[in-house]
Amino acid sequence: MGTGLRKTAGRRNPAPQPPSEPPRPLRFSRLWQGIGWLMVAAVVWLSLTPEPPQPPTPWLAGDKAQHALAYASLTYWFRQAFPPHWRWPAFFLLLGIGLEFLQGLGGVRTLDPVDMVANGLGVCLGLALSRTPLGGLLSKVDAIVGAKGLR
Repeated sequence: MGTGLRKTAGRRNPAPQPPSEPPRPLRFSRLWQGIGWLMVAAVVWLSLTPEPPQPPTPWLAGDKAQHALAYASLTYWFRQAFPPHWRWPAFFLLLGIGLEFLQGLGGVRTLDPVDMVANGLGVCLGLALSRTPLGGLLSKVDAIVGAKGLR
């Protein structure tokens, strides 16, 4: 007879819990989205400028680490600032591929397929990070900014 609980190896398992609450809407969504688009503009500029500035820290001196970090940051940010949708990871994958081809056409920089892989790994890393408890960080910052009365 059904009690709503299943017996497994002598123990009772509670009924499945409903999924966690969806993140609350961002109060300053336009601000966070604008920052995201500025990040995209920075990545485009850094990708197409003939001699981009070098990072100050030696652990980011590796070109592939820079690519992965840039695309992880973009994906992570957009997953929080915009409603989650498959289009953002797809957009960043296509952006990374497209910018590499443009570098190859420019004559100053070169097309590097390994950079495309690093960009794709960055997108995957950003998606994975956004599904951890850190995926709600922007929502918490938004709530703090809202509580301080900043408009």
